[in-house]
Amino acid sequence: MADDEKWYFCMVHREVEPQEGCRPADRLGPYDSAEKAARALEIAAERTKAWDEDPLWNDNLDDT
Repeated sequence: MADDEKWYFCMVHREVEPQEGCRPADRLGPYDSAEKAARALEIAAERTKAWDEDPLWNDNLDDT
């Protein structure tokens, strides 16, 4: 495997896979390592939480 190979997390099969995998619409990624791809759902949750709590991007109109 090449050092620059990207990895993906398949949402259908719930598995880490290389570039040659399921269709892109069913995957999260790319990630730089299989280990990061295995954490795809956790990473997505962390990013969503950070965006939800970012006051520069908070579009909750009820706070006005």
